[in-house]
Formats: sequence, C-alpha cells, structure tokens
Amino acid sequence: MHFVPSSSRTASRRSFRGLEALAILLAGLVFVVDLITPPALVVGTLLSAPVALAALGSSWRFTVALLVFAVVANVGAGAHHWQGLPTSTFDLLNRAVSLAAMLLVGGLTWRARLASERAVQVETEKRRAAQERNLRTLVEFVSGPYGLEAFVARAAEGLAAFTGAQAVEIGRVDRATLRSPHAIFPLGARHHLNQTLPLDLRVPPAGDGSVWAAAQQSSLLAFLPGRDGDLLVRVHRPQVSAPQLVEAMATLQPLLERTTLLDNLAGQRAQLAEQGEVVRDLIYAFSHDLRTPLMANALHMQQALRGAYGPLPEEYCRTLQNGLDANDSLLSLADQLLTVARYEGGEAQEEPQEVNLRSVILGVVDQVQPRAQARWVNIELRLDSVRLYGAKHDLRRAVQNLVDNAVKFSPLEGTVIIELKLDLDDAEVSVTDEGPGVPAARAGTLFQRFRTGGAGGSTGLGLYLTRRIAEAHGGAVSYRRTAQARTVFTLTLPRGEAA
Repeated sequence: MHFVPSSSRTASRRSFRGLEALAILLAGLVFVVDLITPPALVVGTLLSAPVALAALGSSWRFTVALLVFAVVANVGAGAHHWQGLPTSTFDLLNRAVSLAAMLLVGGLTWRARLASERAVQVETEKRRAAQERNLRTLVEFVSGPYGLEAFVARAAEGLAAFTGAQAVEIGRVDRATLRSPHAIFPLGARHHLNQTLPLDLRVPPAGDGSVWAAAQQSSLLAFLPGRDGDLLVRVHRPQVSAPQLVEAMATLQPLLERTTLLDNLAGQRAQLAEQGEVVRDLIYAFSHDLRTPLMANALHMQQALRGAYGPLPEEYCRTLQNGLDANDSLLSLADQLLTVARYEGGEAQEEPQEVNLRSVILGVVDQVQPRAQARWVNIELRLDSVRLYGAKHDLRRAVQNLVDNAVKFSPLEGTVIIELKLDLDDAEVSVTDEGPGVPAARAGTLFQRFRTGGAGGSTGLGLYLTRRIAEAHGGAVSYRRTAQARTVFTLTLPRGEAA
C-alpha cells in the first residue's frame, strides 16, 4: 500500500497555484504587448506559451479557461489594431495562423501530458505488480509447519531476497540485549546476538512510524509483534524503501502469529502426551497390583464355598457368593483398564489369528450363564459358523461386554437373543434384550468413556472398549431400539485374511 504524506499534497497544491499565477501573468503580459506592437508582428502567437504551461502542469478546467482567454485576447488585439484602419489579407492570415497555432499547441501539450501520466501510471502498476509478486514469494518461502526458530531463520533469508539487503538479522530484544530466537542471513554476517544493542537500534525515534533508519542511515529497523514478545528486524543496506519494508512486516505478522500458535499447540500436545503416559503407567501398576490380591481372595472364597473349612451357614454362604461376584467385577474392571490403557497408548495388540467366532460366543455364554440363571433370564442362540481374522482375546472381551449388559439390564424372566451371521464379507453379532434401553439424551455419547446410567454398565468402559476393539479390527458397533421395545447392539467385523 502506498501512502502520500499530507505535506507532499500541500506542496503539490502550492506548486499548481504558483504555475497558474505565472501562466495568468504571462498571458496578460503577452496581451498587453500585442496591443502596443504593430499588427504585423502578431505577438499574440506567444499566447501559446502560457497555454502550454497550463496544459503541462494545471487542471483541465484552468487550461480551458486560459485557452478561452487567449483566444479572446488574440482576437481582441487584432480587432484593436484593425479599428479605423484598412485590413489586409496578410494580417488576417497571420492572426488566423496565430489562433490555430495556439489551439494546436494547447491540444498537443495536453495530449502529451495525458500520455506521460499514462506512462507513469503503467510504470507504477508494473512496480506494484512486482512488489506483490515479491511479497507472495516471501510468504510462500516463510509459510510452513515450522517452529519459531525455523520461522525466524527463513524470515531472515526471505527478507534478504525481498529487500536485496547485504544482511538481515532477526532476534528478540530482552532487557536491551538481542536474544534467541535469532537468525542472521547470510550466516557469516556481523550479528548482535547476546550483545547490548545501541539505543538507536532498539528504540524508534518519535514520529518515525513502524520502520526507522539507524546506523547512519545504513540500516532499516522494524519490530515484528508477537504473542511471546516482539522480534527486532534489522535490514542492512536494503535496496527497497521504508514503505515497502512496512508491507513486508505486515505480510509476515500473521505468519508469526500462526507459528507461535503451532508452537504452543505442539507444547500442549507434548505435555498431554507426557501426562497420558503417566496415567497409563498408573493404570498398569494399579491393575497389576490389584489382580494378585483379588485372585487370592477369590481362591479363598471358592474353597470356603466348596467346604474346605467345614460346613457353613446358608446366610454366610450367600455373603461369600456376593463377595465372589464383587471380586469378579473388580477383576473384570482391572482387565478392562489394562485393555483401555493398551488401546489408548497405541501399543501393539495381540498377534492376529484365525478366530472361530461361534466358539468365542459359546465360551462367553458359558461364563455368563450362571448370572443369567440367577435372574431367570433365558439366552437364545442363533449362531452360524463364522471365522475371521483378528485378536481372539479382544474379540471375546467385546462380545462379553455386550452379553453382560444384555443380561444385567434384562427384566426377570426375560430373553436375550444372540445372533451370528454373515452379511456379505462382514461378520455380524447382534445381542437383543428386553431391557429399558438407553435414554435418548445419552444415545449420542453411548460409546464414549465413563458414560454411566443405563445400558453400558456402571464403569462406563465396557461399550467404549467394545467400540475401540471393533474399530481396531476395521468394524463398528451400533445401538438401536426396535418397534417391539427391544434393545439391539450390533457388532460388525470384517472377515479379513481369514476370509
């Protein structure tokens, strides 16, 4: 963007006024001389001079007005000479040639002025287009997923090419000292890193704007504002003007803000990754340390129920059974926590193998059957023979989560239907129960972590883990409510290499 200072506009207006006054004075002088000289001299021809002067440097309105005055003055001077005297053809012809010359000079001068202005405008547009191309080149060179140090280095190199300077230095000023991030281009040039800067290199003179000259006018300096502190830009012996450097600074400003934002985001991601690693380590330690006492506790309760310590009262046996069920729930939670930590950490899963999905489901049903019988829930199986390629332990966990939920939320004496079939090249496991379903407000977050209150279990991990396992195998899990008020969870898995 090009700015014309107000002082320049004022000087231009004064120049116009001076030129117009000179043209008027000259036209009046020629008119007076034409009146007092013999008609054969035709001094009125000299009126072409003030007309040409006005056409070159004044407005169109003033030029036309002066031209009209010159014509009237020329004709009036001729009429004055011919009054009471015989008029010769030669005098008339001279006067006509004088008028024609004046009109021709005025018109040609005005056309020459317009052509000159058009040439200046074309040249200005060429320079502006070249400036914009250079700015685009600067932006393309500096843009990219760089850190702040890399951005500063590329900005110094890009500004050196843009300004044609001998050297460009960029750094952050901290207590009058130039600090990192810092860059100098070319690399061997004299720099001020970790040096106290002279006052004229770090403080712009009053009224000099955002770019100022220093070091005996050999350098242009500017500040590039940033969120974490301003960067000082020193351009030594540039081949561009200060306004052009202002444009370059305005172009680099949003790129610096973007770089700073990317740096902050990268720092936050690193911090979150470190925190996530700590959490995973805690989960691993907790889960491993929890399993040992839980398994020992379960073993003692099972032995007690089998009579290892003699006959026990029925009430005490029920208490032991409740404790054993709670112990199983805690073991399941520890196993789920370990699996979730493994998936969240992106760690390698178990080696994929060919899995008989029908056998996996039958194993899950055998494990869940005692809890279903305790609630008089009937489990109906409709299983085709399907094999696929995947992680057997994780697939068993996904199916068990769905079946556990179905048994848990089924009404007493309800029915749970488990179906396994092939749908084109996908294996499809559907678990249907007669439970109350999921509230509509919670359906959208059903497969997220730690969502409780309804189907999905009390830990909030079961359905989330099922989703992660399905996605790891290239499949998906979905929920729907049928017109018969039944809940259906469907696990879809591609057959993979086993197909």
